[in-house]
Amino acid sequence: MQLHDLKPAPGAHRAARRVGRGTGSGRGKTSGRGQKGQNARSEGFRLGFEGGQMPFSQRIPKLPGFKNPFKKIYSVVNVSKLSRFSDGTKVDAEALLEAGLVRAGLDVKVLGTGRLKRKLNVEAHAFSNSAREAIEKAGGSVKVLGEPKPPSPRRPHGPRAASEGSKPAPTTKSESPEAE
Repeated sequence: MQLHDLKPAPGAHRAARRVGRGTGSGRGKTSGRGQKGQNARSEGFRLGFEGGQMPFSQRIPKLPGFKNPFKKIYSVVNVSKLSRFSDGTKVDAEALLEAGLVRAGLDVKVLGTGRLKRKLNVEAHAFSNSAREAIEKAGGSVKVLGEPKPPSPRRPHGPRAASEGSKPAPTTKSESPEAE
């Protein structure tokens, strides 16, 4: 067997369609593209073009979701890291900052990963339920810093607001006693 003996399997190779080779070929003149119009031209249109309509890739937001401007960011400490303090110590934000466990200027949140064997008095801005249980189980105490925000006095709204007597219903002249 020589290189010139190699042939593709029967039916595997299809001859290319020869277009624009005269009217007698059946694919001459317009070469199977019909008359005029965008599809008859050689340029066509770029990928993602939707005929002038704003393309999908530009219609959708650049990133999913949204950024919550009121998100509370905590500096997080796990319960396992509190074991470096001695028994009966008051562990507050300053002590955690000195130990290098939290960043300055952020509220502190204690999470419950790990084990705690020391009796500590922990003060932080927030605690997870598991952290609170772990500290109290070890005989320590938990104090939440910062007072909870009072609920804002909001006007009643919605379908039940009118029925709760927020505003009297308007009366017509025929109903009012002064009309007579």
